[in-house]
Amino acid sequence: MKNFLSKSVIAVIILILANTASAQEKQYKVACIAFYNQENLFDTINDPNINDEEFLPDGKNKWNAKRYEEKLNHMSEAISQIGDEYVKGGPVIVGLAEVENYNVVQDLVNTPKLKSSNYGIVHYDSPDKRGIDVALIFRKDYFKVIDSRNVKLNVAGKPDFATRDELVVHGTFDGEPLYVIVNHWPSRSGGQKRSAPMRNAAADLCKSIVDSIQKIDSTAKIVIMGDLNDDPTDASLTKHLLAKSEISQTGTKDLYNPMYNIFKKEGIGSLAYRDNWNLFDQIIVSGTLLGDNKSTYKFYKAKIFNRNFLTQKDGAYAGYPLRTYAGGVYQGGYSDHFPSYIFLIKEK
Repeated sequence: MKNFLSKSVIAVIILILANTASAQEKQYKVACIAFYNQENLFDTINDPNINDEEFLPDGKNKWNAKRYEEKLNHMSEAISQIGDEYVKGGPVIVGLAEVENYNVVQDLVNTPKLKSSNYGIVHYDSPDKRGIDVALIFRKDYFKVIDSRNVKLNVAGKPDFATRDELVVHGTFDGEPLYVIVNHWPSRSGGQKRSAPMRNAAADLCKSIVDSIQKIDSTAKIVIMGDLNDDPTDASLTKHLLAKSEISQTGTKDLYNPMYNIFKKEGIGSLAYRDNWNLFDQIIVSGTLLGDNKSTYKFYKAKIFNRNFLTQKDGAYAGYPLRTYAGGVYQGGYSDHFPSYIFLIKEK
């Protein structure tokens, strides 16, 4: 394994801890974990098993090789810069949503901006009727996959309901055990209230996965990420997943949602609709990733990656995420979601 503090990969951040008598200098390893909804990352090949007709050369969106390549380059441009205020070379782990299949993820990690980062892939096909899945990419030098599985969401009374599986990946993060759960919960199609039971069921499933991990290992470090199609303040997060809004309220077996105060107090979102911001793209951590003892990796900070190049510059939607399509018109943008990301730190 390469040195985790390689200049081109992970930078060292120096924090100055000052008191009235003297200043003590400490050095930390810093690593970035991110989530990014790819907004319909489809290839140009017809798959008869899914509804991909809109994203074919003769389909509604006239999706061709040129547009597909531009999309890949845009998504890789964004991913390569996430977290670069502290680290270089892209996040160690990135959860993805709205990818059609393994091949599009492989094309993504093989783009010029990501190829040198040597990303591995974990992906399973989901039963989603649109054919979109979740996936995980990871820097092979720093995250080693031990095992993975996809967990199907079954909703009581709806035997034909099909959505994205929840992806569970267990590995070692710079030598430390870590679980990552990647989600894309059911949409708000049909209205927020009417569709809420499906997201509550997805939250219940995610919580059951967490409980099963903690039953095996009460000290397990867990990162939950995804496009949850709900805000941090909604019942799916607060009453079903039971994510806490404050570190002071979070025990070691609890879950802490740093996105709550980003949304509630700072008013920052990851997507916009009708002049209202939502924060659907969230990263939540287990209580075992909190605390002052930084001899192992601990949560440091959460952010939304909303750089200027990812935003619409003018018009009615100025400031919104710059999409690939808007109103059926090709924009050549990135995604209708901003990425979310967190930093973990460990004392050197």
